[in-house]
Amino acid sequence: MTAPRIRIIEIGAFERDIRLRLPFRFGAATLEKAPQAFLRVRVEDEEGRTALGAAAEMMVPKWFDKNPAFTPAQNVDQLRTSIRTAAAASLEPSAPATLFAAARLNEMETERRLPGNPLAAGFGPSLIARAALDAYCRLAGISFFEAVRGNLVGIGGPMLTDDIDADAALAVLSDLRPAGSISARHTIGLLDPITEGDIVHPVGDGLPESLEAVIARYGNRWFKIKLSGAIDADIDRLTRIAAVLDRLPDYRVTVDGNEQFGAAEEFAALLAQIEAMPRLARLRTAIAFVEQPFSRAITMDTPLGDLAAQLPFLIDESDDGDGAFAGARRLGYTGVSSKTCKGIYRSLLKAIRIRTGTVPGLFLSGEDLTCQAGLAVQQDLALVSLLGLSHVERNGHHYVAGMQGASQAEKARFAAAHPDLYEQGADGPLLSIRDGRIAIASLGTVGYASGALPDFEAMTPLS
Repeated sequence: MTAPRIRIIEIGAFERDIRLRLPFRFGAATLEKAPQAFLRVRVEDEEGRTALGAAAEMMVPKWFDKNPAFTPAQNVDQLRTSIRTAAAASLEPSAPATLFAAARLNEMETERRLPGNPLAAGFGPSLIARAALDAYCRLAGISFFEAVRGNLVGIGGPMLTDDIDADAALAVLSDLRPAGSISARHTIGLLDPITEGDIVHPVGDGLPESLEAVIARYGNRWFKIKLSGAIDADIDRLTRIAAVLDRLPDYRVTVDGNEQFGAAEEFAALLAQIEAMPRLARLRTAIAFVEQPFSRAITMDTPLGDLAAQLPFLIDESDDGDGAFAGARRLGYTGVSSKTCKGIYRSLLKAIRIRTGTVPGLFLSGEDLTCQAGLAVQQDLALVSLLGLSHVERNGHHYVAGMQGASQAEKARFAAAHPDLYEQGADGPLLSIRDGRIAIASLGTVGYASGALPDFEAMTPLS
């Protein structure tokens, strides 16, 4: 089937302030509040029919750009600038294009206008691409899964990178199968209480605060542990985490350095201490992979060496373009992350490369940008499920309770449209995790994984 060609004819950008119920410490940053961006996009097909679509993402400071010279407010402004720049480029007169071609052109043009940090520059294009796909799916009366599997998004043509064969890409896309549920990998932030006894100032909102309480309520068996880069502190914290996790009959963990280690030798020293401690023996065997231990400034110049033989390693913050994973593989990395904030087509292309390549052991993992209940978490869950991932990092439900800032009418619409995904809390729908899994069958609705749209009129226009 020929991929349709569309034109973006209207873009509205909005935001909501989000305050976290618990401080989220990752790497050198502590997140306590951040605005969530919302985009409303209208597309027009070649017959003149139009439809609206939407997307949402947290504007998290100190992740896209960790330069200490910038304040958190300046980091958020960088992301607002990316949205404005990408919107301006998308609305310039142009011929109708496939969704894939339009997204790729917008990425390249926005990065050209905002040089220096492709990760931050790509934020706006990623939102527009999702919202445009949502609009097209609503126009065509199909689901996100149908649009991708039938390649109605148009992956191919001159916008496809030279390392991917178009026919092989089509075969991979048609073979993708979303699941009805997925395991939630719980994030253990650097400030998170491990036991109930660690809680100093309880939130008291009825939701879990400690790791013990998280396991009791949600039944997680997959976990993501944040490291600080300070070896003694990390060993102490890992020991206390292991004491709780070892009560479980089985569990798996991933370990996230968040760019905090200055050299391969530093991480090797941490790993050697872990290996030497009997109390960490089960945790060590449970490690599935290590994520981005070194800063993006040195990652692509730092071979993993002997570390690559001990554990799989994944790039995240250094994954800022088409060639990043290939460069990282030469250094010993075998994994790369999927995040909707980097672009849904980039995730799909990574999956195609891994499935059609000849290098064994390569893998894709789903990581989180504190995706909020509603559009953000639903679109991310749909993407990673279609990619065939069995687990995904989820932390938005832990650090923020429910659909903060949404009207009661909006909350009711989302809860009614996705009864498998949400359970009713004191103030509206909460992400439902049972036995460590999230039920997601309802994401196969018409549109990009959402049977409801946000209440844009109740939002603040993008600052």
